[in-house]
Amino acid sequence: MILNIPKLQHTDSGNFFLMAGPCAIEGEEMAMNIAEELVRISDRLQIPLIFKGSYRKANRSRKDSFTGIGDEKALKILAKVSETFGVPTVTDIHETHEAAMAAEYVDVLQIPAFLCRQTDLLVAAAQTGKVVNIKKGQFLSGESMKFAVEKIKESGNDLVILTDRGNSFGYSDLVVDFRNIPVMRENLVPVVMDVTHSLQQPNQSSGVTGGRPALIETIAKAAIAVGADGLFIETHPDPLTARSDGANMLPLAQLEGLMRRLIRIREAIKFE
Repeated sequence: MILNIPKLQHTDSGNFFLMAGPCAIEGEEMAMNIAEELVRISDRLQIPLIFKGSYRKANRSRKDSFTGIGDEKALKILAKVSETFGVPTVTDIHETHEAAMAAEYVDVLQIPAFLCRQTDLLVAAAQTGKVVNIKKGQFLSGESMKFAVEKIKESGNDLVILTDRGNSFGYSDLVVDFRNIPVMRENLVPVVMDVTHSLQQPNQSSGVTGGRPALIETIAKAAIAVGADGLFIETHPDPLTARSDGANMLPLAQLEGLMRRLIRIREAIKFE
């Protein structure tokens, strides 16, 4: 299941769609270089691509953590990516006043997992008319996300995506309950697996979130096998130098090989 999103290519290929890019927009050159490689891969493999980049990071462990290069500057970079490469873009918003602002630059507004129950935020996003991607809270079941979908639709917007990013397990780990994917698909909306964030190890004593990127392929394979419509993967040419979430990002050079293996699983399963 894929929504009718402006500029989304290869929608008749039968492949899953991919939301991919850096965690945060760190600068124009970095964003453009990553986007160019993602477009090359998606065109070669016929994968519908939505370029992802946070224009601002609001949920940080420490006050001195990187939050962004400036809202307007980062949003303009996202718009340039879309105009240059002809792909839709997605970014997350955190407060109601950000919805209309971000909607001027991107095609999909993302609701962070911690904020998926914030009614005013969901309504503000819905009222822009943009596609709204709601991440399932780490504290919620797949069944409970029907209420988030209802909030968007009751606000006059049927363009909804649900994304799972794992559930809290103890104080500093996450686990993925793959039952959530078919359960959330019962809402008749596309369902995405956020592969990289589901491998985070939050609440570390250092104040820097950890991760288990070696398991990215495991989570991605399982998600495709149980019928995920799309995958969300944060990627960077050198995750060790990334200014946000480097501990759980996929090295960009590994993305194409992973996509090829996942396409074979998709073809074998033949989900409609």
